[in-house]
Amino acid sequence: MSGLPIPNIPLNNGVEIPQLGFGTYKVPKDEATTLVARALEIGYRQVDTAQMYRNERAVGQGIAASGVPRAEVFLTTKLNNAFHRHGDALAAFDRSLTELGTDYVDLFLIHWPLPAIDLYPEAWGALEEIYASGRARAIGVSNFQPNHLARIIETGTVIPAVNQIEVHPYMTQADVRVVNAAHGIVTQAWSPLGRAAVLDDAVICGIAARYGVTPAQAVLRWHIQRGDVIIPKSSSPARLAQNADLFGFELTDDDMAAITVLNQNRRRGSHPDDENRLDR
Repeated sequence: MSGLPIPNIPLNNGVEIPQLGFGTYKVPKDEATTLVARALEIGYRQVDTAQMYRNERAVGQGIAASGVPRAEVFLTTKLNNAFHRHGDALAAFDRSLTELGTDYVDLFLIHWPLPAIDLYPEAWGALEEIYASGRARAIGVSNFQPNHLARIIETGTVIPAVNQIEVHPYMTQADVRVVNAAHGIVTQAWSPLGRAAVLDDAVICGIAARYGVTPAQAVLRWHIQRGDVIIPKSSSPARLAQNADLFGFELTDDDMAAITVLNQNRRRGSHPDDENRLDR
């Protein structure tokens, strides 16, 4: 790493989230413990998991194995699609705490809105209850479109602290980011490298070469300067360190604009209105 600290971003309730974290989507249970511990040893202080990733226990074990005090780790997990009913959400959260080996999380999110099922306002009520109990320092949502956000803001009493959405140079999500910002909601980018789809882009490769960094570092730095919170994933310890080495260079305004204009509204994951699976 460059030796420069990872900055924190204030959430709308005063809690701070590290702007760079380690994502564990599709990290197998038998690898998650080692990789989480390694990420924390490198200097990461945010770890993102989810009930549907089925690796919460291994993630919690990795935090414990790292020797980093729990209070210094910003830990996020997410509500599985099958548990949007109020009582189901509360029970699922309790199971997450047990799996993670902790008595609180720093952020708890609704993973998908599932508008076809239309229970996300009920799930949000359960998250508000969890937040009031102090067992989640902040609550938020994932993959919510502006209309989904408007509904829970209207029916709930707590404005989400975070909206975790797919964001990368081919899917810049300008409309959702504007709505997030209007409500003081932090935009957190999953798949910040577009599942590697953007790393061969000639514009990005050219910018990276000028700074002597990798295309991935150039893209992650673009996110940082936009104000996104990012959770890149890697199974390579070397790449874990590389992905965190973002704070010794700065892109120019022209570089930022050149990457932003690459937008194609091209998703690598599901559209939130189409996601309706309960068996994950």
